[in-house]
Amino acid sequence: MKRYCLPVELRDELRKLHGELYHGDGIETTKNIIKDLENCSKIISVGDIVTFNLLNAGLIPDISFVDNRTKRSPVSDKITQGTRHGHFRTITVESPPGTITEELLQEIQKSMGSDKPIQIIIKGEEDLAALPAIAMAPISSVIIYGLPDKGAVVVHVTEDKKKEIQSLLNRMKCKEKNNGNSNYQR
Repeated sequence: MKRYCLPVELRDELRKLHGELYHGDGIETTKNIIKDLENCSKIISVGDIVTFNLLNAGLIPDISFVDNRTKRSPVSDKITQGTRHGHFRTITVESPPGTITEELLQEIQKSMGSDKPIQIIIKGEEDLAALPAIAMAPISSVIIYGLPDKGAVVVHVTEDKKKEIQSLLNRMKCKEKNNGNSNYQR
């Protein structure tokens, strides 16, 4: 079984920006992001606020990840309703905080091949979904994720970025208990 868990020692490394920060969290910031997007294979949004803003600005992401929460609190009904779109095929998966489950990995992989927009609703936490999305996205895709109280980060997927993120994922080992013995899986 393949899954990833965020160890304490990687938390600071994950807080560093993996793309370009666009300051602000409203529609103007989103319009600036959209105007800078060119020839993207896929546009992928991670987070309720980012997805809400993209849809309000008229852009339907190819793949979006939401968990109906922001800053660990429930989002408003306006945001929940605003992240829904008739064009999305919706999938719900479980992925607890600090974990990337095998189910989530499988759905991300399947979604990359879809020509219809997909929204993955995560029961748990969607924050880490950006990592496998970057690792699995076609070259020249863009992943946009929120950075609370700062803005949105835009990651342009290149071969080097995919390798960097896969290397990070490879260090996210899950500690499993098995009859009192500890072993690690990835």
